[in-house]
Amino acid sequence: MKYMCLIYGAEAKHPQAGTPEMGQLMENYMAFTGEARENNVMVAGDPLEPVATATTVRLRGGKVEITDGPFAETKEQLGGYYILDCKDLDEAIAYAARIPTAAFGSIEVRPIMVFD
Repeated sequence: MKYMCLIYGAEAKHPQAGTPEMGQLMENYMAFTGEARENNVMVAGDPLEPVATATTVRLRGGKVEITDGPFAETKEQLGGYYILDCKDLDEAIAYAARIPTAAFGSIEVRPIMVFD
């Protein structure tokens, strides 16, 4: 079954580019991604640009409304995702716990709906 792991963290608390902390975080992500690929559970995964680049689109009364920024004010922002093909939720949770941002943010694990 495929699971989406949504990676949330507070951008203000995220390591800054060019710092040793960011270097270590990127090494940890590369290791996790390599492990997921080697174990044939990695389907896809990408980081997202900062939340300031987001555009929210709504259709209200037949009109398109566009708002800069995320849908709602939150303390943590969606920073990226993995789609993992795991045997069950327990395996997906075990992988999610190894995503580096889990140490200071949160990982939402959701099954991907399959239409027959």
